[in-house]
Amino acid sequence: MRETGPDAGAEAGPEAGADAGADAGSAGKRPLGVGMVGYAFMGAAHSQGWRTVGRVFDLPVEPVLAAVCGRDGGAVRAAADRLGWAAAETDWRALIARDDVDLVDICTPGDSHAEIAVAALEAGKHVLCEKPLANTVEEAEAMAEAAERARARGQVAMVGFNYRRVPALALARRMVAEGRLGALRHVRLTYLQDWLVDAEFPLTWRLIKEHAGSGALGDLGAHIVDLAQYLVGEQVAGVSALTETFVRERPLLEGASSGLTAAGGARRGAVTVDDAAVFTGRFPNGALASFEATRFAAGRKNALRLELNGSDGSLAFDLERLNELSFHDHTEPAASSGFRRILVTEPEHPYLAAWWPPGHGLGYEHTFVHQARDLLHAIATGARPEPSFADGLSVQRVLAAVEESAAKNSVYTPVTA
Repeated sequence: MRETGPDAGAEAGPEAGADAGADAGSAGKRPLGVGMVGYAFMGAAHSQGWRTVGRVFDLPVEPVLAAVCGRDGGAVRAAADRLGWAAAETDWRALIARDDVDLVDICTPGDSHAEIAVAALEAGKHVLCEKPLANTVEEAEAMAEAAERARARGQVAMVGFNYRRVPALALARRMVAEGRLGALRHVRLTYLQDWLVDAEFPLTWRLIKEHAGSGALGDLGAHIVDLAQYLVGEQVAGVSALTETFVRERPLLEGASSGLTAAGGARRGAVTVDDAAVFTGRFPNGALASFEATRFAAGRKNALRLELNGSDGSLAFDLERLNELSFHDHTEPAASSGFRRILVTEPEHPYLAAWWPPGHGLGYEHTFVHQARDLLHAIATGARPEPSFADGLSVQRVLAAVEESAAKNSVYTPVTA
């Protein structure tokens, strides 16, 4: 296949060469060794992306799965065999020091992001770090500063907000940038899950502030804040927020957790993060925004939904129908206007020239393939990746303002620049 679309070959990102595809893979290209820290849910998803990207896209370099790292020697060696990594390490410092690792992929809880990322950048490695970038604004600032210093040396640092890589959402961004909605008035996003509805679900790391930073706010809210800023092209200017912890004690974890499943024992511990966050916001362009993030929406497994309303039209998206975008053109005559479905499977759509014939949909795992593709192009061309660590810091500042507003009984709180 070929580079297609008006954006091919420009900045490295969803709007930039992201429509490129080839089934020839990357044989004969310069190898780039990847080392990954963490191998659970996100580690498995990232591994899928690294294994697949060179078989789908025409890449400037060839990713090599050099080594994966985890604290349990037996478990990490088993994960290496299962996920396709050539070697295993039990110390992330040893992983960073390996000569065959050029890029460090961080898939650990948020409390270790800053230490690993800064050390990897200072060691001359490129970095991909899962969202949210850090647990605090101070950590995120240190990471963004380290990334800027590394950029001067030719290194790249990117945050893993994978939903930017859903083709329908990349198309939505393109349509907003082209002015198809006119002046934006409303930006509305919700992210609803239900895996904590059971009060006996155990106290995993995601429910402990020192490890996770925050609860639904950082886990789910970070995604929708990033998507809002990505689609609008501006940072949220200020927020008014409410948060709540519905279940304040849970059984202590027994054994290891897997994905969003775990087993608990008789002893109990305190939940120290939010279970839900609801907040409104304002963009500098005048658009009003509303956000809801919860892990207590019974029946909702991974329901990320958004709608944008402008003077000339509206866009809506539902992750459970991720190959579709709903669009209303308000400039059409009223007698024939209304929302229509755009099936986002055409080769002219972002990323899709590399995949299947029109009408054959993609899934969640493909966002990690697209993420790997964009990062490898940024490394090869020296382009600033999207989202950068600066973008991750921007999201972290919004999350901090949400927590501050909620602590002050919903007082409107400006987001620091």
